[in-house]
Amino acid sequence: MTTRPQASNNSNASPFQELKKLAGMKFRDWYLKIAVVSAIIGGSMEFFMIKTGFYDKVSVLEAEKRAYENSPEAKAIRDALNPWRHQDAEARKNA
Repeated sequence: MTTRPQASNNSNASPFQELKKLAGMKFRDWYLKIAVVSAIIGGSMEFFMIKTGFYDKVSVLEAEKRAYENSPEAKAIRDALNPWRHQDAEARKNA
């Protein structure tokens, strides 16, 4: 009859719980390093975008896009390219 060796002083802990505890301790420093490096890279990217005026340019482009989408010309193009425009109009009349 063979006996299983105890991994810790806690006799109620299952082998799976012990393995999970050891794995968590083993990889904790690796995850911490990844988190720190990711935060540094993300912060650097944000700093670069602020310094180059990226957000100002994007704001202007988005405003121009919204202005065009609300123009009568864009509405006419959307209506002309919608193959179901007649069915949509009939559905609204019947509702």
